[in-house]
Amino acid sequence: MSNTNAFCRRVRTVFRWIWLPIAVVASGFFVAPRILARRFAPPQRDASQTPADLGLPEESVWLDSTSGKRLHAWFIPVQHRAPLVIVLHGWGGNAALMLPLGPHLHKAGYHALFLDARNHGLSEHDRFTSMPRFAEDLEVAAEWARHRPEVTAVGVIGHSVGAGAAIYSASRNDFLDAVVAVSAPAHPGDMMRGQMASIPGPFRNFILWTIQRTIGHRFDDFAPRNRIPDVTVPIMLVHGAADQVVPVSNLHELAAANPKAETLVVADAGHSDLAPFEAHVDEITDFLDRHLHGERSVHG
Repeated sequence: MSNTNAFCRRVRTVFRWIWLPIAVVASGFFVAPRILARRFAPPQRDASQTPADLGLPEESVWLDSTSGKRLHAWFIPVQHRAPLVIVLHGWGGNAALMLPLGPHLHKAGYHALFLDARNHGLSEHDRFTSMPRFAEDLEVAAEWARHRPEVTAVGVIGHSVGAGAAIYSASRNDFLDAVVAVSAPAHPGDMMRGQMASIPGPFRNFILWTIQRTIGHRFDDFAPRNRIPDVTVPIMLVHGAADQVVPVSNLHELAAANPKAETLVVADAGHSDLAPFEAHVDEITDFLDRHLHGERSVHG
């Protein structure tokens, strides 16, 4: 009997040493991505404001994303053929929060499309979201705009992650004719490493590896710092000097990587509050005027 008990103990020990590592690895592949998807899910903020609340014409538009999830956007038209500007929010934002730009664009004579990325605003939710998915949603909107007979060119104003997505999109296709990138991070991986500086290195690296595996892209592959050299359309980089989330040093990195980029630093602006940027909106619309009028037709 004692021999039998000893044998059983050895079997249990072997079993534990074999299956424990397998269970740990399995958790990395199957459990951790789900936990991190919930942990890094964007916050849901109020999306009730509409263009009509600002005295603007509006059309509610629904588009199909690459995953089949429906994307919502507010289309604010002008009464003549003109360029269209897509406005894309950042992480945890939505189209409604970007609407203060609507009156400025409308007064300047632009059609505008305020887009909710997946998992934001009124758009449907997907399993996860990421900068590449923001870019996919932007490209769906740009393709929609380019088939509108009243649209002559397509530009974008992107904020934060939306700005990074705009740079990524402009570096890999010709859907966009001009880009305004507001508060763009130079490298999302570097930014996340800084935010997780208090986490021990091996755990931090595991989290970053899991995020990259979940979204299906390496940070280096879509980081604005690495993609902006391939942007050939006119680009304007706008940043708040008081930004504590994405410091203004990110603008300088991006400008160094693409010396043709125009830059605008707003002295009293932070990251999320658009109000300080509104005082400089004429400089942004001047950039759009110079590069969206008479550049090329979207229909030929």
